[in-house]
Amino acid sequence: MEYRHLGRSGLKVSAISYGNWVTHGSQVEAEQATACVHAALDLGITTFDTADVYANTVAEQILGDALAGQRRESLEIFTKVYFPTGPKGPNDTGLSRKHILEAVEGSLRRLGTDYVDLYQAHRYDHATPLEETMEAFADVVRQGKALYIGVSEWTADQLREGARLARELHIPFVSNQPQYNMLWRVIEPDVVPTSLELGIGQVVFSPIAQGVLTGKYRPGQPVPEGSRATDPQGSQFIRRLVEDEDVLARVQQLLPLAEAEGLTMAQLAIAWVLQNENVASAIVGASRPEQLADNVAAAGHRLSPETMQRIDEVLGEAVQRDGSVVGQASPRERLS
Repeated sequence: MEYRHLGRSGLKVSAISYGNWVTHGSQVEAEQATACVHAALDLGITTFDTADVYANTVAEQILGDALAGQRRESLEIFTKVYFPTGPKGPNDTGLSRKHILEAVEGSLRRLGTDYVDLYQAHRYDHATPLEETMEAFADVVRQGKALYIGVSEWTADQLREGARLARELHIPFVSNQPQYNMLWRVIEPDVVPTSLELGIGQVVFSPIAQGVLTGKYRPGQPVPEGSRATDPQGSQFIRRLVEDEDVLARVQQLLPLAEAEGLTMAQLAIAWVLQNENVASAIVGASRPEQLADNVAAAGHRLSPETMQRIDEVLGEAVQRDGSVVGQASPRERLS
């Protein structure tokens, strides 16, 4: 395993982190989820990412149970706040002071810990003044309930303003968690340069494009049974990709590039993400322990310049690079 600094902070995280977005509490039973977490630990993964909204708080509980008995100082536990949880009342969502201070208590209880290493704003809250949000995060840090603050899917301007307030409040604002992979590069034009300037690192999700970059979805063939694309609760992102024959055909052309590097397709995708100097960690999930061993093998592997160039040539116009779409995942109206 490779370990990297998170942004300009002193905190080190594993280059491969374990996330339980679509597995714990939904796709995978608790016993299997625990087996996956223990496999991650055995492989050197120390960084675990979750959120209160995943499976409506159940994912946090399962992760906390799976990590029980581990040396707390040897782990980096991340969680998030924003989306509706519980009975979904008018204040059970967003980044208001009330919701943040109440949500962190619930997350700590479910995770079975006195603090999280990183507490993240799961989206930008257009319905709450940013000053209120950052002051609440500052209190969470000063109370010792979080060591660092981060965000997810914020624009470059939002990151800049959040960092300014964090400096005034003397709290460590160190990370952003965006979607990033070979096919989805929208953070490259603005978010990455701004983050490098501010000392913010990326902890990226969907490095294998929810399975599309493994090559298991083939043009002209049915979607494999049990795959994420068959999940009616799955994202629009994967459904759009698996319906695009051109994208699937281009992904198949990556196989000889992976073989030339001595990697699987999934490893190639993860290694590509980790090649970005601003990426501290790539989040992977698993429904089976053996999947993690394959993913972890990508850590520390540097792709050749020739391979990087060929990836760009092969994927061509299938790559989404439009930085203006960053932040569109943050609802303009408060969810309820």
